[in-house]
Amino acid sequence: MAQTYKDRNTPMMDGQLLNLPMGAGISIPAGTIVTVHNSTGMAYAGVSNVNTVAMGRAEESKQNSGADGSVSILVRRGKAFKWDNSPTEPVTATGLGRVCYVQDNQTVCRNGNNLCVAGTVLQIDPDGVWVQM
Repeated sequence: MAQTYKDRNTPMMDGQLLNLPMGAGISIPAGTIVTVHNSTGMAYAGVSNVNTVAMGRAEESKQNSGADGSVSILVRRGKAFKWDNSPTEPVTATGLGRVCYVQDNQTVCRNGNNLCVAGTVLQIDPDGVWVQM
């Protein structure tokens, strides 16, 4: 498309609620970390590796019994969520203001070996880690 020289009514959204297509045969519980696979763009329940990106928290429980993308899930982002802290690679005070990584669909950790970034650590409580996603 060519450059415009006229006013344009450009649609917008706040980007906090996304409707993401789910991978085939995937179940995602409400309140869990949702990741998206880089090559397919399909949402999964906290699958973490170098080929995924964390998108936010599932706002509903959904199951896709069909093909890739036949079901979508509502995901919230742009907020801080409290996730479980890894018992094996816990986020510590030295991680404040730094990124942490998705370990599973409800747990974050400090070490990113082949894992995707969850977000930025804002606070660490005895019962979890607050992560801006």
